[in-house]
Amino acid sequence: MAARVSLLLRALPLLLWGGLDAQLSERRGQELRREAEAFLEKYGYLSEQVPKDLTAARFGNAIREFQRVSQLPISGVLDPATLRQMTRPRCGVADTDGQAAWTKRVSALFAGRRAKMRRKKRFAKQGSKWYKQHLSYRLVNWPQHLPEPAVRGAVRAAFQLWSNVSALEFWEAPATVPADIRLTFFQGDHNDGLGNAFDGPGGALAHAFLPRRGEAHFDRDERWSLSRRRRGRNLFVVLAHEIGHTLGLRHSPAPRALMAPYYKRLGRDALLSWDDVLAVQGLYGKPQGGSVAIQLPGKLFTDFEAWDPHRPQGRRPEIQGPKYCHSSFDAITVGSHFWEVAADGNVSEPRPLQERWAGLPPHIEAAAVSLDSGDFYFFKGSRCWRFRGPKPVWGSPQLCRAGGLPRHPDAALFFPPLGRLILFKGARYYVLARDGLQVEPYYPRGLKDWGGVPEEVSGALPRPDGSVIFFRDDHYWRLDQARLQATASGRWAAELPWMGCWHANSGGALF
Repeated sequence: MAARVSLLLRALPLLLWGGLDAQLSERRGQELRREAEAFLEKYGYLSEQVPKDLTAARFGNAIREFQRVSQLPISGVLDPATLRQMTRPRCGVADTDGQAAWTKRVSALFAGRRAKMRRKKRFAKQGSKWYKQHLSYRLVNWPQHLPEPAVRGAVRAAFQLWSNVSALEFWEAPATVPADIRLTFFQGDHNDGLGNAFDGPGGALAHAFLPRRGEAHFDRDERWSLSRRRRGRNLFVVLAHEIGHTLGLRHSPAPRALMAPYYKRLGRDALLSWDDVLAVQGLYGKPQGGSVAIQLPGKLFTDFEAWDPHRPQGRRPEIQGPKYCHSSFDAITVGSHFWEVAADGNVSEPRPLQERWAGLPPHIEAAAVSLDSGDFYFFKGSRCWRFRGPKPVWGSPQLCRAGGLPRHPDAALFFPPLGRLILFKGARYYVLARDGLQVEPYYPRGLKDWGGVPEEVSGALPRPDGSVIFFRDDHYWRLDQARLQATASGRWAAELPWMGCWHANSGGALF
């Protein structure tokens, strides 16, 4: 299910089409058809044993079914739009039976026979559902570049999404107790069959098994993200989708369904569609006690770094501390707040950014203070702000893109050896002219100049000992300014006491 889509299929959407035979050789056309046949077989649109003499009618019918599920114009022709859809990242579970189950739900809905639909044999097939309503789960591991507490919070929210609209209840099992559902990140072939081998970024991002195997597997090499400000695949959406499979839900062809084969985008609409709710209630019933199903809009889950759950996200909720200690931060701020940390690690209460610097927007992307003038610089999108103390130096935000500065910078730093501000963006850095918003000549340059500093850092701070600390997610890298080489790395909350992430009474690290 997760085998890599061939380079041929990936490249074909770039071709200009005027009909298959008009622009491709006969041999190329045959290769294209074989690739499409393999895709359709993998995801359940053709039988497992595809005959060599597959008729044009059968092939066209399979294409039509795929186009119907993918919400494409139904033509039965392997056109550019259909090819592009086949190359998009998707769930590795086959689309088998999704259309039939969806048709039954729609018929029952408009006929007013929901109760009768629940009694249908389709919802009582052996292994198609759990025969209990209290299920345990375990997060076996997580991507190395994401902080564990944030991933655990996303997992808990993904399970809560389904319990809000059904009679199911979930709890995280301790390591010593067997769990009903297990979520694991793997690389490549993981003894799950060659068809399920993960292929790195793109392709199939995850797959899951129906009850009662209770497993969901995720591609560990994918660039996952839990932040709307970072590039990458949204892990929360994929978690919620695959958990749906572990509960017994098939793929849905309904518009905007979470259980569609291609993962839903987060937006203002409800995260679960009407079809998602009908499907899970058909298996497990409505929320207990007759309570109303709680539908949540996707915009609540666009950024787990700024998400405020009802319960603590960490594994040890008895330990308190600043919010930024329980997640990653951006520009040494979280959301619309900042903290002041003294040299001894004592932390102030969170304070709104606009309380200190009036006029700043929320979610600042990069910030730095000049060690020459003491001025504060803030960056977001293509705009920048400069403050001297609490007062703005400029009458209005400046369009810093005009000087060649990157849009949406990852981090900013005043670098003492140069006496300049430096912006970091992806795999490059920009040196700014003194007291100006112009990029110096011969920049940007690659991060290889900063030996060992990773791409997409979220913050950087010069330290009194002459080092520079770079941050990304829950990790840090210590750079020797003189050698421009990273000399140490680790987890900042546990290893850097001056970050203020130590419990005042116990002296224990939060992580």
